[in-house]
Amino acid sequence: MERYDAIAAFAEFAAAVRAFDRLKSDLAGPRTAGLAHHELEALIEAQGREMLRLLFQGHLDLRARLERERMDRPPTAADGLVRPYRETGHHRALACVFGTVTVERCAWRQKGLSAVRPADAELSLPAGRHSYGLHRLVVREAIRSSYDQAKVAIEDRCGKVLGKRQAERLAAEAARDIDAFYRQQVPLPATADTLLVLQVDGKGIVMRPETLLPATLKAHLTARRTIHTRLAPGEKPHRKRMATLACVFDADPAPRRPHDVIAPPDGRSRQRSPRSGPVAVAKWLTGSVAHPPEHTIAAAFDQAEARDPGHHRTWVVLVDGARHQLNLIHAETARRRVSVHVLLDIVHVSEYLWTAAHTFHRPGTVEAETWVASHLTTILHGQPARAATEITAQAEQGRLRGAKREAVDACTGYLTGHLDQLRYDTALAAGWPIATGAIEGACRHLIGDRLDITGARWGLSGAEAILKLRALHDNDDLDQYWKFHLAQEHERLYPNSYQHNYRLTA
Repeated sequence: MERYDAIAAFAEFAAAVRAFDRLKSDLAGPRTAGLAHHELEALIEAQGREMLRLLFQGHLDLRARLERERMDRPPTAADGLVRPYRETGHHRALACVFGTVTVERCAWRQKGLSAVRPADAELSLPAGRHSYGLHRLVVREAIRSSYDQAKVAIEDRCGKVLGKRQAERLAAEAARDIDAFYRQQVPLPATADTLLVLQVDGKGIVMRPETLLPATLKAHLTARRTIHTRLAPGEKPHRKRMATLACVFDADPAPRRPHDVIAPPDGRSRQRSPRSGPVAVAKWLTGSVAHPPEHTIAAAFDQAEARDPGHHRTWVVLVDGARHQLNLIHAETARRRVSVHVLLDIVHVSEYLWTAAHTFHRPGTVEAETWVASHLTTILHGQPARAATEITAQAEQGRLRGAKREAVDACTGYLTGHLDQLRYDTALAAGWPIATGAIEGACRHLIGDRLDITGARWGLSGAEAILKLRALHDNDDLDQYWKFHLAQEHERLYPNSYQHNYRLTA
């Protein structure tokens, strides 16, 4: 006896059994004997997907029949009221990863009250047409490519089950519980000697005009173009809204010396290899374009406090020097009464030095490289004020004027304006990180690789959802989050249908 005969005993699965027989006959018959392997793949994929859809439909039909045959007591709804009258034959379509099926169930009614359908809660059906399996597939595809490409990929696998706008809506709905998920998560513990590092940065996202901040929208509408066919040098289209990203990670201290970071002007000695810096572990990312920067910075500090609630570890905060970010960070540290060490990203410092170097030496020359290495070594030894004084003296001696003097003044102003964040001698000796590579990479990955693709114009909810989902995926939390999200969805749609004992573990 064939194994599927047990299924054939139920009338609801007859269509699925016939589909399997057709596929088996096609594969065993002469029509497919001369097909190439890729043609066989396409045949099995198409007919196999339909067979799976019919199996799903058969199971739903079986449950509908059993529900009709049961003589149940009238259910008590979430409002505590009883609906004594039962109606059969209520149908709804459900688009799933195999195609579209029809769900039949009974409705219990009482005059003046909304109908209750217990099978909806038993199946945990979504509010809309698309199944949660399809929701998850949309998330997987939408976070890595455009919605057009995601739609094509889903159609290749599932058939025509949704459109582009529906995919956008499903992605936005899938992200709704991410903040609540992380509020309940318990990070892995670390020793008191492990560094706790926070990094913050911002990156613009091209938005639709109606989602721009008022000041940016006004600049966009009132901007005068020098020429009409393209932007002139120095002109900006004013189409971006700034997203704030934050990164939190653990790292073991790795003491270094300045020459481990940058080669001295006369080259490195071959007697020893440069020491490596701290390595980030347990990295956690977050970001938002819909909320102001203080929201993201507060979320990063929430994550840091979850890792070190007693403030026993060394907290290091790395920034690019933006004054508003520094003010928000200081406000958070004061509110939480935690001591942090704020450092300026050494890469930003070096970029200012390179710009100043090109006012004294031609770009791409050894002289420019030596000039930067010399002053950067001074700064790494904890003497940024001395470096600024020497650069200013050289500019005055060379009688620099105009744009060249402005570049020098920008460099020296950057150094003297952040002296308290340039304590690299202390940082290197203690083994702290001094560069924001983690958050810079996150800006390129989370935003640049998806939200900044050619031609993209984002709505606020769509950009926020994709940004959060990409961060969730990069944190390797998508699988765990999806269980939490489905539990939350069930509670929203079917409160008190059963109790959830969902507990998050790291």
